[in-house]
Amino acid sequence: MRELSLDRLRTLVAIADLGSFAAAARELHLAPPTVSLHISELEERIGAPLLLRQRAQVRPSGIGETLIARARQLLAAADQALEEVGRQVQGLAGRVRLGASTGAIAYLLPQALEQLGRSHPGIDVQVMVLTSQETLARLAAGALDIGLVALPQAPVAGLTVQPWRRDPVMAFLPASWRAPRVVTPAWLAAQPLILNAPETRLSRLTTEWFARGGEHPVARIQLNFNDAIKSLVGAGYGATLLPHEASAQGAAVVLDPRIVMRPLRPALWRPLGIAHRTGQPEPATRHVLEALWALKQLRQPRTAG
Repeated sequence: MRELSLDRLRTLVAIADLGSFAAAARELHLAPPTVSLHISELEERIGAPLLLRQRAQVRPSGIGETLIARARQLLAAADQALEEVGRQVQGLAGRVRLGASTGAIAYLLPQALEQLGRSHPGIDVQVMVLTSQETLARLAAGALDIGLVALPQAPVAGLTVQPWRRDPVMAFLPASWRAPRVVTPAWLAAQPLILNAPETRLSRLTTEWFARGGEHPVARIQLNFNDAIKSLVGAGYGATLLPHEASAQGAAVVLDPRIVMRPLRPALWRPLGIAHRTGQPEPATRHVLEALWALKQLRQPRTAG
C-alpha cells in the first residue's frame, strides 16, 4: 500500500474513538479480521505502532495520535468534497462559465441571472465578454459551458447552436436632433455615426443594411461596447444602430432621456442563439439554460420615441 487509504484511516479513527477493534468493526459494518488488516497495513506503511493494545482498551500511541489528528482533517475534507459534488449532481450548486457580447450581458443576461438567483442561489455564473467566434472556440475547447452568439453561425463539431431571440435593430439618436419617424439608410448615412467594431456580427448586419440602400458611410467612431456607444449618442456626438431588447413580458430597456429611438425602413433584426456542447449538460448548466430560454421572445417589442 503506497498511499494512505481513507478507509483505513477511518478504521483507525473509529478504534481511537470507540476504544476497541470489535466496537469499530460494528460501527463500520466490517468483519473483525478486516479491521485488524486495516491497522496492520497502516502500521506497515508508517513503520511504527499506531495503537497500544491493553487488556481493557486500545489507545493510540504518540505517533498514532499525530496520524489520527491528520486523519480527522482528511476525512472531514473528503466528506465536504462529496457533499459539494453531491449538490452539483443535484443541480443545487455549481459553476457555469458563460460567454456573450456586451449587448447581451448589459441587459438580457441580468434578467436571467436574477431569475436564477431566486430559484438556484447556489449556482455561480462566471461571465466573459467575448465575440461570437471567440465564444464558439472556447466552447469547443471546453473552456466555456454556454455561449450567447449572433446568428447565423457555421456548424462547429461537438456544439449545438439553437435560435434564441430575435430583437429589432433600431436607430438611437440624440433627442435634440430633428429626426424622421422612420429612419432610412440614406438619411442615417448623412449623419455622424458611432457604430459597432467591424469584427462584430452587428457591424456586418448594419453594413449590409446600409448597402441595400446604396450607402457606404464611414463611422465617426467604432466601438465594441454598447453602453459607451449610447453614452456618446446621449452626448449628441452621433447616431447609432443597436438592438432594442425586451424581456419575455415585453418590458423594454429604459433609455437615457437624451436619446430617442426610431424604427428602420427596411426593418433590421439581430438574431441571437444559445450555444453549448452537444449532449446532456451538467445540472447547473441545465438550470442556467432554462433561465435563458425563459427570456426567449419572438414578437417585436413596442418601441420608444
